[in-house]
Amino acid sequence: MHCFCSQHQGRRGFLLTAASLAIASPAAMAQVDVGAPSLLRNVVPAEALEESATQQYQQLLGQAKAKGELVDGNNAQLQRLRAIAQRIIPYTAQWNERAKAWRWEVNLINSKQINAFCMPGGKIAFYTGIIDQLRLSDDEIAMVMGHEMAHALREHSREQLAKNQATGLGLSLGAQLLGLGDLGNAAARVGTQLLSLKFSRNDESEADLVGLELAARAGFNPQAAVTLWQKMGQATGNNGVGFLSTHPTGPNRIRQLESNVPLVQRLYEQARRR
Repeated sequence: MHCFCSQHQGRRGFLLTAASLAIASPAAMAQVDVGAPSLLRNVVPAEALEESATQQYQQLLGQAKAKGELVDGNNAQLQRLRAIAQRIIPYTAQWNERAKAWRWEVNLINSKQINAFCMPGGKIAFYTGIIDQLRLSDDEIAMVMGHEMAHALREHSREQLAKNQATGLGLSLGAQLLGLGDLGNAAARVGTQLLSLKFSRNDESEADLVGLELAARAGFNPQAAVTLWQKMGQATGNNGVGFLSTHPTGPNRIRQLESNVPLVQRLYEQARRR
């Protein structure tokens, strides 16, 4: 997921914007119900947060490359990830207009860690461990990717950062809205916080459902969301399950997904007929 100008060709030769994809279709009514995004996110500038995320993402890739862990762009597994992303991205702007201008990037890091993420602005990374150890199908990968994209689209990091900064500065919501002060600049100095922020249970539920719909619209079987989290549950207790430290699984999560699969089944069937 990066800006692939000439100097970025080869190692990270993949760039997509939602507006650039010919298969993009007009936004349709959402099938899952997650409510309106929190207004609290508005106290942190989106542009500053996305810029900080890009810088942090580049640092992460640089560290992985230095260790010989950044997977080359010709790798079949990385190409598989990028092909899945290419199918999902056209449906992201329905959930966040800013996504039309995001410079989406997908990279793969060779590590046994079971993990994946999407940073603000569409910067995605998967670790080989989550694909290999869980033996993920394309449909299941799409559910992971859709879930992580949903965190970025719903701007959960932006909201959580605002909450953290407000608590740290001892500010009331009214004070934040009337005069942002240090809070308004917080996004420019998040450091490593973006990869360590803890999302709320509600955030996780939103990401599950929005990701489910994104993947279904892209033609991935929504039932894979259930099998994915069943596999995640079985992986609990294994070493290196980074994904589960911030995305805990459980029967309630699976039941919620099962109850929402019928809502997006028609979208999946329509996509398969295209």
